[in-house]
Amino acid sequence: MCPLLPTAFATAGLLGGYKTARTTGNRQLGGAVLATAGAAAFMGWKKNVGTGRAVALTAAYVLAFGASHPLAKKIGAWPAVCTATGAVAVASLCCGRKHG
Repeated sequence: MCPLLPTAFATAGLLGGYKTARTTGNRQLGGAVLATAGAAAFMGWKKNVGTGRAVALTAAYVLAFGASHPLAKKIGAWPAVCTATGAVAVASLCCGRKHG
């Protein structure tokens, strides 16, 4: 798998899940986008760097999603989602692809 594809899935899931929920007013639909993209990112990370790192990166993805909620109360919804997305993207780029 292209080494950058899981990062693209993860960022699309966080940004797209929030945008979908906000635009449609349907949080479950946003969650479906988040979950589907997260599963695709997991599969890519697993293929690229193995199960252990894929689990860790998926945990970071879920944690970032959860952390964006209280952060949104402090800095606003979109800034919180973008901050969480950026953190996951950096983690994915650093740990989700083989270097060398």
